[in-house]
This record gives sequence, structure tokens and C-alpha cells, in this order.
Amino acid sequence: MCYKDRCIIVARMSSSGTSSSLSLRALDWRLRFGVLSLVWGFSFLFMKVGTESFAPFQVTLGRLVFGTAVVAVAMAVKRERLPRGAWTWVHLAVAGFLLNALPFSLFAFSELTIPSSLAGICNATSPLWGMALSLVALSEDRPTRRRVAGLGIGFLGVLTVLGVWQGFHGLDVTGTALALLASLSYPIGWIYVRRTLAGSSHSHLSLTGGQLLLATLQLAVVTPIFTSVPSSFPAFPLLAVVALGVLGTGLAFLIQYDLVAEVGPTTAQMVTYFTPVIATAAGVALLGESLSWSTPVGAAIVLAGAALTQSRPKTTPGGTARTARTGHTVRTGGTAGTSTTDGTARTGVPNAVDSAPRTGTTRGTGTTSPTDGTAEQSARRSAVRQKATT
Repeated sequence: MCYKDRCIIVARMSSSGTSSSLSLRALDWRLRFGVLSLVWGFSFLFMKVGTESFAPFQVTLGRLVFGTAVVAVAMAVKRERLPRGAWTWVHLAVAGFLLNALPFSLFAFSELTIPSSLAGICNATSPLWGMALSLVALSEDRPTRRRVAGLGIGFLGVLTVLGVWQGFHGLDVTGTALALLASLSYPIGWIYVRRTLAGSSHSHLSLTGGQLLLATLQLAVVTPIFTSVPSSFPAFPLLAVVALGVLGTGLAFLIQYDLVAEVGPTTAQMVTYFTPVIATAAGVALLGESLSWSTPVGAAIVLAGAALTQSRPKTTPGGTARTARTGHTVRTGGTAGTSTTDGTARTGVPNAVDSAPRTGTTRGTGTTSPTDGTAEQSARRSAVRQKATT
């Protein structure tokens, strides 16, 4: 569930701390990208299997326990320490609730009544929610016609998935609403992180460890209140919970941050568009879930809208782009998150594609585009010199 804002924040955290990769860089990034897509796609199947024998809160607690253990091992190998500072821990507690405890629990509850494939498709609406919320919560993130069109197209896709022309016939409204609320929780959490933790001096691995630890503690408090100890531990549901934590949370987080650091947020965020496809294929092929024509069609519309909301215009070779609304030239300077058409403020996040593990520096040259008159001035000076010599 790696989206543009999340990846940009990760890039900023990566630039201020050490890399979380252990031996992951030994694998080609395309292979790791595929693994991440599969892991996140199968997470919805794992949740479905887990909730067949365990309560949703228990599935979520198990997921967080095993996921936190994986990150703790990575921290021990890298000799990373947990973050310090009272306010940092307060922010991490809120982030852990919004990005882990709440959405994981909501998805688990939703899959009690809806197919895992539908939950995976609902998860793909997160970029749409993020776009809508950023218009309100982030003053520097102004809309463009393309992104607003993407928002409208995306929600049209949601209505197609839900089959509104049939009056939601055969669809559990409560379960679907819970899945959509879970997808809404992610952009709320990342907006909060962007405002509070994006500039932290702690490494992303350290912050992730603290965030998962606090989310685990939150579920450890809530779970005994609303559930009782399971009478049995069937093998397949138990293995599904273990896989959900080890692969879908712990390993996935490490791969995600490693990908952002190596290939940049724009490429890494593309995993978002493969996850619902894999979730749907896994649910239909392995769990025998039914699939009406409106589900894949609506999912395709959702993904198209999400892609538009995340799109940015191309820059000129000189590193500039003109805004669609004002026509002003905006310098990109080799950083991610720089405004192009929407007039947003520069985030100052080094573009991981250029900053790379290859050289460790950004390649932005800061050269002036011919549109600013520099080339014209040089031509005039040459003409004056020629006249002077004659």
C-alpha cells in the first residue's frame, strides 16, 4: 500500500538515516517489486483464511506481533535503536493507530462478510481518498484538472464495483464500508506523518520499529477486552496469520523502503496498481470467490482514476515545467515532490532515482531553461561582438 506521498516521505526519511536493506539489494529491484506486489496482494487472502478460525482483532494482533518481530531483527542486525523523544513517541503512537492498528483491524472485520478480492479492490481507493484529503489538509497540494478528473473517475469506478444500478444487490454494505474506511485511514495517517515526522532525524527503520511496536501494544490492550482465548489453533489459519505478519507486514515494509531508496518514489508507488489485481486473482483461484463483470471493470476504472490523481506533468530537458493554470515556469532542480502544474511548494525531498545508491548525490544541475531568456541574451552578446570586430 505504497502511494506517492508515502513514498516521498519514505525518501526523506531514507536520506536522513541508514538504509534498511540487509541482503535485499543482492536481488534485482524488479524481482523485489514483484515480490512486494505478490505479498501485499496475498495479504487479503491471508486475512480471509485467518478470520475463519480467529477473531479479527486476534488476526490483527498476530499480524503486528510477527511483523514487529521481523523489523526488530532487522534493527538488531543494523544496530539501530528505537527513536528518542517524548513527542516523537506520541506522533508514532498516532501513526501506528492510523496506519496499522485501525486499517488492519477494519480490513479483518470487513472480510467476515465480503470476499478478499473486494477488500483488495477497496484498498486501491486509498490514492483517491488521499487526493481528496490533500485538497483540504495540505495547502501546498493544489488540484489540477487532471487530478480532479482522476478523482471523479476513481469514485465512478467504486460505484461500478458496488453495482449501484442494482441497489447494491448481493453486496454486504457494512463489510464494504469497513474496507473503504480502512483505505481512508491510510492517507489520513500519511498526511499526519508528513506534518509531524517527515523531517525527523531518526532513520526510517527506527521509526517503523517504534510505530509497529506501539500499534502492537494498542492491539494487545484491545484484543483481550473484546475476544476470548481461542479454543484451538488450526494449522492453515495460524500459518496464514504468521505469513500475514512476517511477509505482509515485516518483510513488505523492508522491501518497500528499500525500493524507494533505490528506484525512487514514482516507480515504487506503481505496486499500488498490481495489488488489487493479485488480490482478485488469488481470491477467485484459491478461495473460489465469485466474480461478476462489474468487479474487474470497476477495479480497472478505479486504478485509472488513481493513476491520474498521482500523475505529474513531464518536465523539459532544462529542468523546468510550465504550470497549467498560470503558465509560470517552475524549476524542478532534481528533487521529488517539486511543483510542476499544480503550483505546490517544493518539498525538498531528494529524488531517490537520482540520489541513488550509485553516487549518493542528486544530479540536479540547476541549469536555466531557454525559456528564461538566457539563450537569447547570449545570442545578442555574440552579435554585438561581431559588429565590434567589423
